[in-house]
Amino acid sequence: MKKIKKKSIKLVTHDGSFHADDIFAAAALSIMLSNKGETFEIIRTRDQKIINNADYVFDLGRIYKENLNRFDHHQTGGAGEREGIPYSSFGLVWKKFGGEITGNKKITDIIERKLVMPVDVNDNGVDLYKNNFPNIFPYTLQDVFAIFSPTAFEDLDKNKQFMEALAWAKEILQREIKKAKDQIEIAKIIRNFFKKTKDKKLIIIDKPKVSRFEIWDALQDFPEPLFVVYGDKEDWSIVAMRKEKNSFGSRKNFPISWGGLSYKDLQKITGVSNAVFCHRALFMAVAKSKEGAVKLAQLAIES
Repeated sequence: MKKIKKKSIKLVTHDGSFHADDIFAAAALSIMLSNKGETFEIIRTRDQKIINNADYVFDLGRIYKENLNRFDHHQTGGAGEREGIPYSSFGLVWKKFGGEITGNKKITDIIERKLVMPVDVNDNGVDLYKNNFPNIFPYTLQDVFAIFSPTAFEDLDKNKQFMEALAWAKEILQREIKKAKDQIEIAKIIRNFFKKTKDKKLIIIDKPKVSRFEIWDALQDFPEPLFVVYGDKEDWSIVAMRKEKNSFGSRKNFPISWGGLSYKDLQKITGVSNAVFCHRALFMAVAKSKEGAVKLAQLAIES
């Protein structure tokens, strides 16, 4: 029986310079098609004949028609927005295929807010952050991908550089999806510890070994916790809950006198024999046992 050769699906975007939005749009489509076992190729061109015959077109063509898999946002009037943030090609691709890629609406929404919307903001020239320090700027994903672009002194193939950047973008997107999936389950575990704790000023999590970022994410909406003890074996930490999710500043700091102290100095001032150190910013401390960590937290609450 003669095998029918599978058609190679054509993904077309513009040639020349590249940015985070077209790189991530290509990454999302690549992951989606790979999950289906499809054969595809990415073509970077401005040849209208090739564009017309493409299966997917993103970040060029000046057309947004989801049913035709045309995902551009440069046309007059753009391609819509949500929450005041205009769509870029990445946002448009994610809007249609994000749910298919993740298989879970909650994960899709997490990626939308954490990764997609910031890329869309940057590509559309909208300010996401206020700059607090003159001449110091956030290092964005666009800055990361800009390192792949050749300088005026380099003779590099931009298509090859695009494919290198694409490999990074696919890894970032796949890891963010995996982390979002795990984050949902880890948050449930952390919140169960919270629910079972009587005095909710101090939450103790003894397994699994979570991170302070997972703790902040899971408990930020609950106003009661001041400190959380977490760890296993001989590695125990205490972290102060942040006042707000995306800014520094704690609901309650460790005592000022502890800041920057370690081992004998911290043990002497606290009376906790296995205290290891207290961060000079007063938001974290470490001890070698669960009991020692709990004692440090209790002292901090009472201070």
